[in-house]
Amino acid sequence: MELAFVYEGIKLTYIVEGEGDVIILLHGWGCDKSIWRKTTELLSSHFKVVAVDFAGFGSSDEPRSVWGVEEYTRSLEALVAKLGIEQPTLVGHSFGGRVSILYASRNEVAKVILTDAAGVKPRRSFSYYRKVYTYKLLKHTLPLLIGDKKAQMLLDERRAKSGSSDYNRATPMMRAILSKCVNEDLCHAMPLITAPTLLFWGDRDTATPLSDAHLMERLIPNAGLVVAEGAGHFAFLEQPELWFAALKSFLKIELRC
Repeated sequence: MELAFVYEGIKLTYIVEGEGDVIILLHGWGCDKSIWRKTTELLSSHFKVVAVDFAGFGSSDEPRSVWGVEEYTRSLEALVAKLGIEQPTLVGHSFGGRVSILYASRNEVAKVILTDAAGVKPRRSFSYYRKVYTYKLLKHTLPLLIGDKKAQMLLDERRAKSGSSDYNRATPMMRAILSKCVNEDLCHAMPLITAPTLLFWGDRDTATPLSDAHLMERLIPNAGLVVAEGAGHFAFLEQPELWFAALKSFLKIELRC
């Protein structure tokens, strides 16, 4: 059953299944809590599983201002406080990894599991910056040359051709939030994570490459890496048997696969 609470005037939704020590599942950008369905089914026989919809995803309302990772982490901290949770285990994929990293760097957690997690600021090529600053220049000059309506049409066409699918599908508010979050580097927070940490990564991940995982393994004091060969950015979905085996070993439980 889907539950909800109100944080800073917006509705945030989540589900709770099972009993026992708490595991919180945090989805990636463009996804929602349903992406964890199989993982929830497996873990809920041993733990109390809380799967959340971040603000702007699933059934949760959009933020009313441009949030960064800090604001998303505070919303998770508010949910944890509301539910009276102590020392949860965090499981974060992609953007959910960002929130997991910041949360675990300043709160008591039992364990952390990061799968194809974001948190390392992407290295950008010259062509990337050329596209970005050309777009910004056009955004300011085209309305003066051809009028607002035509300018917006041309800018939308350009963005559709060159922007990421996540960016193009997003609302204006969520585009602004994505632009803010994707440029936040959390390497400074990683050495502050004292809990045992599992890194589960696809070696063909191009969104958060394997080099990010190796850097996290060096920066997080008690981290270990499992590489899913042949998998991309959704390694936990692409190689479920290896994912479940890694969970079984790391969480020290017998999972019924």
